[in-house]
Amino acid sequence: MRSHVILDPLVTAPLSGPLLAELTALYASNSAFHRLTGDFPDPEDIRPEQVAAALAEERELPGAEILLARSSGRLTGIAVTLAQHPDPADPDPWIGLLMVDARLHGQGHGRRLAALVEDRFRAVGRTAARLAVLANNPRAMAFWTALGYEVLDHREDRGMGRPCTVLRKALTTP
Repeated sequence: MRSHVILDPLVTAPLSGPLLAELTALYASNSAFHRLTGDFPDPEDIRPEQVAAALAEERELPGAEILLARSSGRLTGIAVTLAQHPDPADPDPWIGLLMVDARLHGQGHGRRLAALVEDRFRAVGRTAARLAVLANNPRAMAFWTALGYEVLDHREDRGMGRPCTVLRKALTTP
C-alpha cells in the first residue's frame, strides 16, 4: 500500500531547527542535480544557511509558493511554484523547482508531487503549467515529457543565463 502524500505550503516564518535540517538533507541528497545547476558553491557540502538563503530568495518572488511533500511524516520533496512568470506575456503558472529526496528516486514520489502541484493549479482555475529544464539535464527532460509536458521553447533562464528547454502541459480535468 502506498503511503499518503501530504502537501503543505511553507509558512513565511524564518527557517530554523528541525525543518531546516530536513530541507538541508533533502537538498544535499541531490548533489548530482546541484552540480548541473551551479546553485551551490560545493554541491557535495550544502549548508543549512545556504538552503535558508536559497528558499528566502524564492519566497521573495511575487506569487511564489513553496510546497513541502511529506509521506508518513517524512519530508520527501519540495516544489516551488510561481502563480505567473515575470514575463506578462506568459499566462501560465510555473513549476520553478520540483525536487525529491534522491534516496527515493524511482519510487513514484516525483510523479505524485507533480500531480499534486498540477491539482493545486487546476483548483484555482489554471488551464496549463510551464517549467524549464536545464539543457544539461536529460533525466529531468525524460521525467517531465513522460508526464505529458511538451517542448514549447528553447532559451536561457532568467536568473543565471543557462540554456533551458521550456515545457508546457495543458491541465485538463484528470
